[in-house]
Amino acid sequence: MPASRCGVLKISLTAIFGILFLILTAPACTRGGSTTVIKLAHGLDVTHPVHQAMVRMAEIVAEESEGAARIDIYPSEQLGSERECVELLQIGSIGMTKVSASVAEAFIPSFKVFSLPYLFRDRDHLFAVLEGEVGRALLLDGQKSRLRGLCYFDAGSRSFYTRDQRVDSPENLSGLKIRTQESATAMRMVRALGGSATPISWGELYTALQQGVVDGAENNPPSFFLSRHYEVCRYYSLDEHTSVPDVLLMSTRVWEDLTPRLRELVQQAALDAAEYQKVIWAEASDEAMAAVEAAGVEIIRPDKTPFAEAVQPLIEAYRGQPEIWGWIERIQAVERSAEQARP
Repeated sequence: MPASRCGVLKISLTAIFGILFLILTAPACTRGGSTTVIKLAHGLDVTHPVHQAMVRMAEIVAEESEGAARIDIYPSEQLGSERECVELLQIGSIGMTKVSASVAEAFIPSFKVFSLPYLFRDRDHLFAVLEGEVGRALLLDGQKSRLRGLCYFDAGSRSFYTRDQRVDSPENLSGLKIRTQESATAMRMVRALGGSATPISWGELYTALQQGVVDGAENNPPSFFLSRHYEVCRYYSLDEHTSVPDVLLMSTRVWEDLTPRLRELVQQAALDAAEYQKVIWAEASDEAMAAVEAAGVEIIRPDKTPFAEAVQPLIEAYRGQPEIWGWIERIQAVERSAEQARP
């Protein structure tokens, strides 16, 4: 049962150590003297564009608040995996975390829509959804689980990369063990394409690929490059099955403890950071593709139609789930020219 739906949160050993660390240092949000300090933990490397955007957000908060508030960032799974950080967020042990929307669906059921393959027509449609009324509503839908969404970060499109097998069509995935995030929707997608879905934490994936625990994984170009997974996986098939955004979440306990002025400042800083991240993400994607190709990775550009047809039943299956189907219909109805609104 997801942590958001049960009375007792199941915290792993890594997260317990994280809690102990936080207890020994400071609460998630403190007001030492005249400065409010918010702790932000995430699993990305410090070179990642999303981390760089969060650093920019922290700089904005410090500058605009004139020292009244500060965001301290703990990257690289220092305080736990993505799932563990969300659990820490729910109990108020940290103030913010960056999480993939796929992982967040275990806590915010409506986020399942982000993991549905080929739901977005193109990138213009994706951003019309994320930055418009539908995206705003989804960000706030997690408040009943003590999670408030502040913004989305561009995570590009996810595609398959494999050790030994070219993937030109869904048939090539048959029998392959493919790492997925801890997302039931992502696992169903891989199974629909013929693969064997194997959830593994991001920090353990390089070793799992190297040792043959899994035959491949799926992710965007910067993550494929920065993780150095290209050293093990020599094929990158750009089927672009999903465009799952990263989401910046804040503990509602910490949010409610902020003054109205600081809430406004933090929210605007997050949105400004998201705009900055889109620019550096595009640059990082181009650089990553060039780098992995130069390293000898074979870039494959398959016909996406067979992939889309194979997973269409996944979307149709939600007709029997009114809440999720309602979000699907709202997303499909968004036009690229839709007026964009911010939370």
